[in-house]
Amino acid sequence: MADSPAAGPEARIVLVAAVARNGVIGRDNRLLWRLKSDMRHFRALTMGKPILMGRKTFDSIGKPLPGRHTIVITRDRGWTHPGVAVAHDPESGLALARALAVQHRQDEVMIGGGSEIYRHFLPVADRLEITEVDLSPEGDAVFPVVDPLVWREASRQSFTKNADDEADFRFLTYLRR
Repeated sequence: MADSPAAGPEARIVLVAAVARNGVIGRDNRLLWRLKSDMRHFRALTMGKPILMGRKTFDSIGKPLPGRHTIVITRDRGWTHPGVAVAHDPESGLALARALAVQHRQDEVMIGGGSEIYRHFLPVADRLEITEVDLSPEGDAVFPVVDPLVWREASRQSFTKNADDEADFRFLTYLRR
């Protein structure tokens, strides 16, 4: 892809996640809070771009995300879903996402979870878009630790809970050092 004149540099890898103070991102394959502002933020960040996610994360959503190219990584060779591209390992998923990014003139590939997918792509990510949620729920899915020796905070916006958002939260952008 990168050697095609129209392609330019490879699409950057961006992890997008909502993470509680204790690192939890979910339990029993579901979110543990209601933040409409974060859903709008996620939509704005990912619209028009290829988004990679694991099968359990996709199952929790239940359908392809409108306006985005959804790619599901699953080991199940028989798994299919209308409107979804399937990859059977992270590397082929990333290759497909980058090809779609070039095809649709996007410069980013979005990684939408879950835990295993985040852990796999964190070492090669270019940017993290984290919604830090002021809760500490018990959960069985966690986001990997953001190492300050590897990542620097580039921006922060803080918000107070309201009728649409059941907790205080912050939008954080981290860039690789």
